Amino acid sequence: MADETLDPPPDAAPSPSPAPATPPATATAPAALLRPRREAFEHGLLPIPKLIFPEGTLAQTLAQLKEKLAAGTGGRVGAAALAEALQIPREQAALALGTLAAVLPAEDPALGDGAGDDAGADVRDVLLFLYVQSYKRLVPRSAHKDSPAVADVWPSTSAFDGYLSALSPIQLVRSNSRRFMPSQADEEIHQLSYLQKHMANILTLLADSIEGEGDDSLVLTMETFEHLGFLVQFSEGTSLSQAATFFANSDPDMPAAPVPAAQVLDWMSQNIASSLEYSAERSAAKESNQQTVSDLDVTMAEANSSHPRNSTPSSNPAYYRNVTFVEGFSKTSVVKHASDVKGNSIKVLNCHDSVIYILAPLKYATVYGCSDATVVLGAVGKVIKVEHCERVHIIAAAKRICIANCRECIFYLGVNHQPLVLGDNHKLQVAPFNTCYPQLRDHLMQVGVDPSVNKWDQPFVLGVVDPHDSLSHPAGVSDVKAESATCLDPDLFTNFLIPSWFGDERQEPTNCNPFPLPEIYGACQNKKRSALEDIQKIIRELQLDENRKKELATALHAQFKDWLYGNILTSYQYINFLPAFQ
Repeated sequence: MADETLDPPPDAAPSPSPAPATPPATATAPAALLRPRREAFEHGLLPIPKLIFPEGTLAQTLAQLKEKLAAGTGGRVGAAALAEALQIPREQAALALGTLAAVLPAEDPALGDGAGDDAGADVRDVLLFLYVQSYKRLVPRSAHKDSPAVADVWPSTSAFDGYLSALSPIQLVRSNSRRFMPSQADEEIHQLSYLQKHMANILTLLADSIEGEGDDSLVLTMETFEHLGFLVQFSEGTSLSQAATFFANSDPDMPAAPVPAAQVLDWMSQNIASSLEYSAERSAAKESNQQTVSDLDVTMAEANSSHPRNSTPSSNPAYYRNVTFVEGFSKTSVVKHASDVKGNSIKVLNCHDSVIYILAPLKYATVYGCSDATVVLGAVGKVIKVEHCERVHIIAAAKRICIANCRECIFYLGVNHQPLVLGDNHKLQVAPFNTCYPQLRDHLMQVGVDPSVNKWDQPFVLGVVDPHDSLSHPAGVSDVKAESATCLDPDLFTNFLIPSWFGDERQEPTNCNPFPLPEIYGACQNKKRSALEDIQKIIRELQLDENRKKELATALHAQFKDWLYGNILTSYQYINFLPAFQ
């Protein structure tokens, strides 16, 4: 699906169009560009040591595991069998299957969301999932050089500080280190390079053995070949088997003959090399300041100034990405409805002192490097990842959420599975979901989130050190359990009002929250509502002339504005208060 560049905020003045740039001389893009499936690398990695095998023995270990898992399971692996094979607790095995289910390219009815006792994953998908756990993330291209200037806002309070992969949100702003962070194109090149290096082992792992000698003894069926769609995809949506010459146009009524693994490897290697060559040339052109209007990896400022509204990044389908970006906003409000979101995934990056409303049904969402902000995520059917955020309020309805390396954040959650907490976190709080908008129930239904199930207060906590981090960790330092989240004091819980002036006239009452509130939170809400009604009644009964009423109203407005400065748009009470003066 084609992705469009991020539209300017509704209240932003249009920027003058720059003079047309002369496109740099680049190689012609392949008609079909093979790309890594980012979901597997961004949402499919778990910092569980026993899921991660040393690279030197990775292929051999997984080959032995394949024999163990395939024996007597009918090609399906449940949590109990996976726990026994890997010697891990059953709850960790269930987490692995649930994570696998969240990043598969298509729904697997036998696996579901990985939570049921009878859920079972295809053994080929399990092997690919375990293999990719060996991936190391790309790290910033330059070390941060302004540590003393930011130490006051991001203190080094952990034994692991300085060894984790990313800077704090404040560091990102003050050091202008955005230019050092890996771009989307950088990350895709890194992922493709990983696949290029490991593709021979991956195909050997998936292949079936037949009678024969040498390369001809290992073959892949068309069904097994399609499982590689867990790792790669063609940019215009063509299935792998239709793109591959050896399986294309196969008779659906007659099973295609298996293909030698060596032939598949040649085809995959050619496509990966072609994609890498083209991506590297585009990246080099960008770094030499020759990027054109069709460049995919634009910053927020570039998107607003260089691209007309509703333009697409390129007319070539090979360039399309199915991700919408909300990046680099400061001291503003941003609203994205379903019609504004292109694709099934959104990324909110490096936003500060802002309120971000994503009122759309999605599969994936990422919130990264934000500070002093509120982010509303309406309905996410697969997984949300919140990483390296500081003093951020996240209001989210989703199947799953992963929280990593955050500080002083509050999460108002409606989630069907336990929130996953990992990394170097400090002072996190969780609370029940606390908002609504007119289409929310429809959006939840579209993405499969069940509002009758909410595990907001049951965090699943893993370790502090992330083995997928390419930065080296200090020798001799063993991992420890991450700091968990505490429940927000019910007396501090408030409903969050999404203003009706954001383009939808059907404003529902604040009690339309589809996720039932726990009794103690509901009781506190009723107590506050009752107190508010008492105050309204007292004010209405005051025997004041019009001048005194105006003075009282002015005083209340002034006090509220002072309060609102630090609590923007987080309470419905003021709006309910106004009728007392009518």
